[in-house]
Amino acid sequence: MVNRDKDIEDFKKRYQEQIESELKGKHSNLKSINTKDYDHFKEEYLPKHLSLYEKACNLSEKIISIKPDKNKIPELQESINICHLNITPTGATSFAMTFPLFIIIFGFIFGYGVPLALTGTGSTFFVFIAFITGIGLMIPLGKLPYFFANNWRMKASNQMVLCIFYIVTYMRHTSNLELAIDFAAEHLSPPLSIDLKKIVWNIETQKFFSIKESLDAYLQTWEKWNREFIESMHLIEASLYEGSEDRRLNSLDKSLTVILDETYEKMLHYAQNLKSPITTLHMLGIILPILGLVILPLVVSFMPEVKWFHLFTLYNIILPLIVFYMSKAILSKRPTGYGDSDISKKNKALRKYKYILINIGNTEIKIPPLILCAIIFGALFFVGILPLLLHQMFPNSDCSIGSGGLVCMNTLVHPNSKFYLLGYREEILEGNVTGNLVGPFGLGAVLLSLGMPLAFGLGIGLYYKLKSKNIIKIREQTKKLEQEFASALFQLGNRLGDGLPAEIAFSKVADVMEGSISGKFFELVSINIRKLGMNVERAIFDEKSGAIQYYPSPIIESSMKVLIESSKKGPLIASQALINVSTYIKEMHRVDERLRDLMSDIISSMKSQIAFLTPAIAGIVIGITSMITTILGTLSEKLSLLASQSQQGAANAGMLNLFGTGVPTYFFQIVVGLYVVQIVYILTILINGIENGADKLNEKYMIGNNMFRTSITYTAIAFVIILLFNMIAGSIMTSVNVNIG
Repeated sequence: MVNRDKDIEDFKKRYQEQIESELKGKHSNLKSINTKDYDHFKEEYLPKHLSLYEKACNLSEKIISIKPDKNKIPELQESINICHLNITPTGATSFAMTFPLFIIIFGFIFGYGVPLALTGTGSTFFVFIAFITGIGLMIPLGKLPYFFANNWRMKASNQMVLCIFYIVTYMRHTSNLELAIDFAAEHLSPPLSIDLKKIVWNIETQKFFSIKESLDAYLQTWEKWNREFIESMHLIEASLYEGSEDRRLNSLDKSLTVILDETYEKMLHYAQNLKSPITTLHMLGIILPILGLVILPLVVSFMPEVKWFHLFTLYNIILPLIVFYMSKAILSKRPTGYGDSDISKKNKALRKYKYILINIGNTEIKIPPLILCAIIFGALFFVGILPLLLHQMFPNSDCSIGSGGLVCMNTLVHPNSKFYLLGYREEILEGNVTGNLVGPFGLGAVLLSLGMPLAFGLGIGLYYKLKSKNIIKIREQTKKLEQEFASALFQLGNRLGDGLPAEIAFSKVADVMEGSISGKFFELVSINIRKLGMNVERAIFDEKSGAIQYYPSPIIESSMKVLIESSKKGPLIASQALINVSTYIKEMHRVDERLRDLMSDIISSMKSQIAFLTPAIAGIVIGITSMITTILGTLSEKLSLLASQSQQGAANAGMLNLFGTGVPTYFFQIVVGLYVVQIVYILTILINGIENGADKLNEKYMIGNNMFRTSITYTAIAFVIILLFNMIAGSIMTSVNVNIG
């Protein structure tokens, strides 16, 4: 028995040596699976906020270890695995409890303890807000793994149509699933490229023993979320077992048709169900807050307990967080669609276009947009806080405009003044002058305060715009090429089918399509072949002068690689491969356009809100607020003066008790202006997510454009309305002065 086992081992050894000797020298033709750097790849492309979240969860678990409910552990672990986080369910739960506790403690110390030690009175308002915020954050923070997993799914699902396209395109000429998955991972962007590399990585680490086992295990994670992707992958797997070539190709074609058709159907249902949540978000995020602003001046004038920081907490912290949470909830339900990626992440040569480029002779100077935007932000921010600085430097001085023109004086009040630069007043509570100065209420201060929202709007908007506009231009040119590339590929495939070599076929198609973008691409390939003596592969992919360097499109790159690989099997195989690729590209473009038409009806009203209605309404509200505050403040001063001089002082004092000092229009405008900037930022993310999916590059470009335009629109409208309404208030108060006099 021992001798028999020894013979079997010897036979296995000899057989293995024979196989290795036969494959010697041939294995170099096989495409290597480039996944040994998976950990480095994950570290480079995993979003930075996920790394911070990992550290926070692991630290929280060490401080306070709180285990989740046993029933929730499998679902939590599934979400953690989906986004490749190195944490445990206990760590995620511990962070959800620890971080809110720190907020509550921090709010108590700095909201009550520090003011109590410095001034003798603590603010229970900030303690209450910190407590409510901490309690309110426990549930959302506990759901962060689900949120990250949903975000990961949305980004990955946006790439699934392209993923099937790449795999099918490769497997039409080479029926090898492992190489096809690696081909797709090479041309896709994270996060789906990370998932695909992990599939092959699991084979190399012997977690699974075949590509089918590893792929099926990965597909199970999409069972509840994306059935069409699983069906398409199963059809691709089935093509490996088909007996005839026609049935194999039909199975591959069917896989792409399945994911395209079901993608459109799911997006159709999503669009139909989107109207109600969008309406709710629109009401809570725009209509009701803006309507509240209309009556808020009267509220703060008759309720002296309401301060500007109360409004700031409501409008600039609580409301934006609610709107942001609702927006993310809407986007989390978005099904598979299309989403372009940032082409500069894959093509490092394009990263320089994220800078401001200045050419001086042969020298190219790169200026980071952050520097320019920081200067603009700092200058406008200084303008915005100038009234506060002037009051600190000259506490008992002011400038005013009245019947005598511009007057600068060493007092806060001038008898003939209509409009003040700073407009600080003595605080009045329940008809009594407290002796404290509050403000600034002056027209000049209100106009200068417009620099604050303009600083954030222009600073952030210009930064995103400058950083993305050049890359967007290159991508738009590339997309134009992709749109007509299908017909160009069809012509190239026909020329190859006629028996022409690829070197000549490129020249022929370039002549036919002269003047078009595709014609220029093929002309570059032809020039590299004829004048530089390159072969087809180098003419397309050469790192310095290859045609693909000027058209950084994954679809074009993959199509050309298919041409190179399939041409090794003969011109007829290459011809058929290109014709089929052109068919796929046209079909994908057709469904993509239908999806965009579907989404445009839903978001058209939101775009109009961002472009004009929201900044216009907010600007008008600020003008009304400025007028009301000016009138009420002046009336309060006149009644106070009249009460001290008139024999009817008691009656006037009773009327005086109705008025408080109110919230200075300076602070009120800053709160409203910042809210406009915040709401535009959030709604832009929502619009881009609905229309384009997880397209970060387009999101930055839209944020840049929208915030730039909206902040200027709001500032211009508010400036004009404030001037106009204060002139009206000035004329009203002039007549009041005459009547009182």
